[in-house]
Amino acid sequence: MTATYTPSEMMTVTAARSLPNGAVCFVGIGLPSEAANLARLTHAPDVVLIYESGTIQTKPNVLPLSIGDGELCETALTTVSVPEMFRYWLQGGKVDVGFLGAAQVDRFGNLNTTVIGPYDAPKTRLPGGGGAPEIATSSKEVFITLKHSKRTFVDNPDFVTSVGYGRDGKAREKYKVIGKGPTRVITDLCIMAPEEGTNELIVTSIHPGVSREQIIEATGWAIRFADSVAETAEPSEQELSILRELKARTAAFHAASGA
Repeated sequence: MTATYTPSEMMTVTAARSLPNGAVCFVGIGLPSEAANLARLTHAPDVVLIYESGTIQTKPNVLPLSIGDGELCETALTTVSVPEMFRYWLQGGKVDVGFLGAAQVDRFGNLNTTVIGPYDAPKTRLPGGGGAPEIATSSKEVFITLKHSKRTFVDNPDFVTSVGYGRDGKAREKYKVIGKGPTRVITDLCIMAPEEGTNELIVTSIHPGVSREQIIEATGWAIRFADSVAETAEPSEQELSILRELKARTAAFHAASGA
């Protein structure tokens, strides 16, 4: 019998599966943290999760609200200073995967977490870059996970906080950087990857029950599809059970603490 799951659960499970066991992963708060910790609790028990606040090999029992959440430090193997985290671990090329989210992404994997609207008079001022620009630049590769809509997948982002491949798709050819940049984007509808030669994001796998028309309608540019498009594997009962337990534990903990 096929498990019943939501589009959000499909996205999280798919994102979690992309993280290999043993990888060193620099984790963003929110959807990336949810996916990375699901990976740790399922197929990737030896993954090393690090957060911007300096926590290394953290194993939170509940999902953190922010990088300053005490749960991260209390469950980490060790905690180092933020300068050491960025200079030694990240800029030193020791991070295999940077797992990021954003408010906007464009066809070349550029991320906006700064403003919606004009910079000097924005409609919405977002949290800002934090460590995301450095993660996007210096991680060996970057995974992005976002809910799919025209508000998020835009043709021309209002601001580029974290570079993917630049507005022309060639930024990483012009500058010396450590990482390959975004290698996959996981949404609640599909998986995208940069097209060889152009670095434009194209659809490589579609989630069960999702049509090409839905993806086209939810994307703010003329999205293209790979010559051979796979169907994403459905979540297993085990993956769903562990994810739901994690989220229920998190909700109960934060409710009890008044967070």
